[in-house]
Amino acid sequence: MAELVFFSGTMDSGKSTLALQTDYNHRARGRHGLIFTRNDRAGTARISSRLGLEVRAREVDDDTDFWEEISAERQRGHLVDYLVCDEAQFYSPEQVEQLARLVDETEIDVFCFGITADFRSRLFPGSTRLVELADRLEALQVQTLCWCGARATHNARTVGGVMVVEGDQVVVGDVSSADEVAYEVLCRRHHMRRMTAGVARRLAPADGLLDVP
Repeated sequence: MAELVFFSGTMDSGKSTLALQTDYNHRARGRHGLIFTRNDRAGTARISSRLGLEVRAREVDDDTDFWEEISAERQRGHLVDYLVCDEAQFYSPEQVEQLARLVDETEIDVFCFGITADFRSRLFPGSTRLVELADRLEALQVQTLCWCGARATHNARTVGGVMVVEGDQVVVGDVSSADEVAYEVLCRRHHMRRMTAGVARRLAPADGLLDVP
């Protein structure tokens, strides 16, 4: 039985690395698949990981219809056994429903990778629909850490080094970015307090110890 599987975690938890590994594993067994992504930090039609891996992918946009994409492939005589869909949080609910239909009606496995909540701790529409429809939900096993050492559970956006909680839901950036818009993973406590690593460093006393309850 084909499955719709959603692998989720915070930023910097290895989602894209696992997506690439998943594609490699299936191709190594003689299966034929397609890779999709949207808004990857490496640019259009690319899927990249922070370990330095990068491959070509099909860019998803507002007009992408997965059913039509697979129908066109099959009309050209190309076999499609599975799909790897990275940055799935940016897909529309309707596109997630198309993926579910492909699983149910064509027996294609669909492996989706993404984060569930945005910098405001609100669910992305695509992730919400995946949680509602997926056959399996898999939490990524690579544990990301807040600057304090606790498990990171929230994604924070910073603008000019200052954490923000308002703005467009989708603004492309990276956790290692030095640009004006960047991202950082935090534990819930420090996300709610808007205390990023930069803020913590500024508040640290001369001895370098910061006592934050």
